[in-house]
Amino acid sequence: MTVLAAVTALVGSLFFALGAALQQFEALGTAKPGLLALLRRPRWLLGGLSILAGGGLHIVALGLGPLTIVQPMGVASLLFALPIAATLHGRKPSRKELSAAGVVAAGLIGLVLLVPESHGPTHLSPNGVFTLLGVSGVAAVLLWAGSRAASAAGRAALLATSSGVLYGATATLMRVLVDGTWNWWYLLALPIPALLALVMLQRAYAVGHFGVSFASLQIADPLTAVAFGALLLGEPLPTGVLPVVAAALTAAGTVALARTSPMEAHRDPA
Repeated sequence: MTVLAAVTALVGSLFFALGAALQQFEALGTAKPGLLALLRRPRWLLGGLSILAGGGLHIVALGLGPLTIVQPMGVASLLFALPIAATLHGRKPSRKELSAAGVVAAGLIGLVLLVPESHGPTHLSPNGVFTLLGVSGVAAVLLWAGSRAASAAGRAALLATSSGVLYGATATLMRVLVDGTWNWWYLLALPIPALLALVMLQRAYAVGHFGVSFASLQIADPLTAVAFGALLLGEPLPTGVLPVVAAALTAAGTVALARTSPMEAHRDPA
């Protein structure tokens, strides 16, 4: 069952990577990609379906095997996404680009494995929901504002990080909705950060540095969920030197990606 869980999670990562690459290809080159316009593009919709399939397979994998096996397989989506996106743009990813992505993946695997497992039901009061939305909203706005004065690679990273923060807030609400006591507050609040995250991510994709965008999203999403879990749900944080080392690896890999991943231009798929 453990092997089956790992294979299922790996296939899920492939679907997630394919979906991200397709959506980035469609959003690329648009100054402010609107969701209504993107919804009329078949490849963008196909990317969304692929992402949903990847998420579903990840959930199935979690039911088949332990988190310590499934989560590292999920991180593999970064390594799948770069070659897929490069193929769509008619090029091959460079060794430096793939090496940088490998460093990010190694650091991210370390971070997700070092987070202590939480036990018991979760609960979030209405005030907690407002705090969650307020903190994630302010952080997302600050990152968006910073992106306006950044270089192209920096803009892609900041916009994708903004999206990751909002997706992390969405994941926290989803966890409380599934694992905790039912409350309409959770269900009503869920679409707000999710839709804003989707908008921010398409703007990050439109910049043209897919590797930087996708890596920043992969890092910001789980780290934000962990931070909100500790801040609002009383969950434990990892301690010691190893989390610092893992965080340094992800940061170094993302900087390397920003320097090695090329600026993409929209063209017909290869």
